[in-house]
Amino acid sequence: MKVIKLPKEQRELLVEHIRSHFEAERGETIGHLAADHLLDFFLQELGPSIYNEALKDCRSLVGQRMQSLEEDIYALEWRQRR
Repeated sequence: MKVIKLPKEQRELLVEHIRSHFEAERGETIGHLAADHLLDFFLQELGPSIYNEALKDCRSLVGQRMQSLEEDIYALEWRQRR
């Protein structure tokens, strides 16, 4: 399985968001290490599904763009007189 790697700055920001969420929503204080492990868990468990949905959206967008491009190319064809 492919592991999702995040830049250090982004990872640190997400860890802080997790810590803040636990404090605000659950009234619990968790440490940096616990929040970091929770982030790893979410990346492992949810990451592939989110990644695959993003690819699905990308395929759809590319398909729409290709359809539009094909229409533009047909519009460039010269029409023959009869």
